[in-house]
Amino acid sequence: MAHISRYYDVKRDPAGHRVLEVRVTGFPLLHLPLLNKSTAFTEEERRLLGLEGLLPPGVSTLGEQKQRAYLRFRQQGTPLEKHAYLRNLQDYNEVLFFALLENHLEEMLPIIYTPTVGDAVREFSRLYRYPRGFALSTAHVGRVRELLDNVHQQDVRMIVATDSSAILGIGDQGFGGMAISIGKLSLYTVAGGVGPDKTLPVELDVGTSRQDLIEDPLYLGARHPRLTGEAYDAFLDAFVEAVRDRYPKAIIQWEDFSKDTAFRVLERYRKVVPSFNDDIQGTGAVTLAGVLRACALKGEQLREQVVVIHGAGAGGAGVAAAIREGMRHEGLGEDEIARRVFVLDSRGLLTDDRSLEAYKQPLATPKRLTDGWTGTDLLSVVREAGATVLLGLSGQGGIFNEPIVRAVHAQTARPVVFPLSNPTANTEALPEDILRWTDGAAIVATGSPFPDVTLNGQTHVIGQGNNAFIFPGLGLAAVLTRASEITDGMVAEAAYALADFTARTYPERTYPPTRALRDASRAVALRVARKAILEGVAREEKVQGLDDDALAAFIDSRFWVPKYLPYRMAEGAGPDLG
Repeated sequence: MAHISRYYDVKRDPAGHRVLEVRVTGFPLLHLPLLNKSTAFTEEERRLLGLEGLLPPGVSTLGEQKQRAYLRFRQQGTPLEKHAYLRNLQDYNEVLFFALLENHLEEMLPIIYTPTVGDAVREFSRLYRYPRGFALSTAHVGRVRELLDNVHQQDVRMIVATDSSAILGIGDQGFGGMAISIGKLSLYTVAGGVGPDKTLPVELDVGTSRQDLIEDPLYLGARHPRLTGEAYDAFLDAFVEAVRDRYPKAIIQWEDFSKDTAFRVLERYRKVVPSFNDDIQGTGAVTLAGVLRACALKGEQLREQVVVIHGAGAGGAGVAAAIREGMRHEGLGEDEIARRVFVLDSRGLLTDDRSLEAYKQPLATPKRLTDGWTGTDLLSVVREAGATVLLGLSGQGGIFNEPIVRAVHAQTARPVVFPLSNPTANTEALPEDILRWTDGAAIVATGSPFPDVTLNGQTHVIGQGNNAFIFPGLGLAAVLTRASEITDGMVAEAAYALADFTARTYPERTYPPTRALRDASRAVALRVARKAILEGVAREEKVQGLDDDALAAFIDSRFWVPKYLPYRMAEGAGPDLG
């Protein structure tokens, strides 16, 4: 059986306890973040591993190290400084990083992920400190498999890969997108229980269309315009083929591709290698889950709503597809769905008489349904369609103004308004404004975290429609079942699992608080794993025939937790090797 890493493996001692069997010692060991315990190495381990004299004499517990690290975290001034501190900690001592993150998840999630990760992406080349992940550039065409051999992990199960063409709402960021892949995989570990040595962040550096990056002397990426067409496809083909060969059990999450490329990449590879696109499918699933909860809070069903979606990029298209599938699930036919789901881009309502990109065509409203309308701009569509749900995925800060929100309120006693664009500056409206314009009647959730709003003596909890409630559980289920494909049914099941978890545990909310992320991920993983088994795509024999209790126990038994393991030397290794 292959080792986990060329530097170590996880074995069992005679009593059945897990131990780290290491092949590297001394100074190099202290510079491997998954092996470095720093001050927590015991006296015996220091002698065994050639570490005596390289560390302070005091031996700390993991708890004491967390105390020290949290104190340093709190001393950082800005969110970006806090992000840099946590990233440095991750690159120094990975177990400590995840133990700290687990204890302070609600406080630190906005720092390692949205919204602060947007700033980290912008500043990636200036903040760069330590190598992490796999950086594949156009200089490596023809040698992808050779370069993958340089990665020390031998059993990668989860890859997040981006070409950085459409990061959050801030566009082409060149090589800086590596920060997104790193951040996403941190959540796969802390929330989804995927061991960090089983994850690999990937930057597919095909160049950048931004001349300012190309001319920036500190920029670390390839300095040429982006590949397109056949050259781009050949680049990704080579990457996928090399991954299939080197890591045959790996799942790929495609992340932050431009809208047209995102759909093409997903369809090109989803049956070649088990993969999904979080911007399309994850955003769709988490939004559907929140809308389902909002409907329940209204005492209504999804099939009764008229949904207007502003934004027709990858996220908006994914949300439209998910909402339509939810309405089919509740028994509506295609004609009725067409009268209840409307999507707008920067030019207005998508209608079938417009010349549209291929991925937008299934989202178009039949022109005959708009005959007699006064217009197809956002305010007109809200009024003419009779919108009861307004979803923002446009990246246009402030686009949901007072007349638009009041127009939704005019159609329903409790309007559902979700300004979901990230980062915070791009949100379509501030929750406090939405609630003020609707006299507190609106049900509001956002993409970035916002504080609760108190209006007329009543406190309104602002749910966060964060994809992190979907992708860690979805990915964990795909990994543990060894899914041959991540099906649309599995993605939809993740949405219903999250909605049911929220109803069960936080019945007055649209989304759980982020402190419940780990429990939510387990609930999602269980349902998605069951769906993979039912759909016949689960290749892992150990999950076949398990009832829900046994399947939950199987998931829990493989859920990675941040704790230090004892060490022993691999045969033939010794301090002289350090």
